[in-house]
Amino acid sequence: MRRRLYFLLPQVESARQIHNELLLARVEERHMHFMAKEGIDLKDLPEANLLQKSDLIHGLQTGLIYGGLAGIFAGFAAVPLIGLTLESGGFVVLGITVFGALIGAWGASMVGISAPNLRLKGFEQELEEGHILLMLDSPKGRVDGLTQLIRRYHPEADAHGVEPTIPAFP
Repeated sequence: MRRRLYFLLPQVESARQIHNELLLARVEERHMHFMAKEGIDLKDLPEANLLQKSDLIHGLQTGLIYGGLAGIFAGFAAVPLIGLTLESGGFVVLGITVFGALIGAWGASMVGISAPNLRLKGFEQELEEGHILLMLDSPKGRVDGLTQLIRRYHPEADAHGVEPTIPAFP
């Protein structure tokens, strides 16, 4: 299980130094995500991708839940209309539920991909001022050590907490 740590950095040079120090601490580059406002050149730093910048994951989860609930209700409503009993219509209910969940997830993810990530809303002002945001995905057991490493050598790095869990697939 990984945790996501957030750090605000004042400039690109500081971000580059932290990036190199994290590599020396055996943190893989794929677990570092840097984000800055348009026009700031992050050069060779690993930039946050669409999964980190958008609300895709939250939209997918929400659509899956609400689409599945709508599918359950639609399935129970469809069984008597088709003329089946509840026992024989179980597969109909299941099929409509799965279909509703998939359609809900697809539709909500299309909305979520065009919306900014809700978890990054608190960083908008700092990003507009030119700061760099580092999102660091760390194993649970290394959170304190990596936070101390960054704070020890970079007092200018402003730690903004730890997200309890991150999705396994992004």
